[in-house]
Amino acid sequence: MAYFRPLKNQQYMTLFTSFRSIALLEGISYLLFAVTMPLKYAFDILEPNYYVGMAHGVLFMLYCLLGLASAIHYKWKFGFSVMVFLASLIPFGTFYLHAKYLKDSEGPMKD
Repeated sequence: MAYFRPLKNQQYMTLFTSFRSIALLEGISYLLFAVTMPLKYAFDILEPNYYVGMAHGVLFMLYCLLGLASAIHYKWKFGFSVMVFLASLIPFGTFYLHAKYLKDSEGPMKD
């Protein structure tokens, strides 16, 4: 008796689609600080900032690891790989990266 049903090929989450998803989630978590920081410093409510900060830290590490793995796997140019990393440091950077380069299901710039 089978305990799991194998997925069809189009249902597998590839490295690229998982990087694209994490990029959007990381950008959202970064923007959530705009809500939690005033709560922390103006109203002395610490908990939301703690949880958003924890989630953002995990998503940032995943973003960097998947970005590096994608750069190696898809043989991205060095300049593009640096831009991918810098996009995570700038507010709205991952959204720009997604709209400009990652929206394509084929993948971003290859060498």
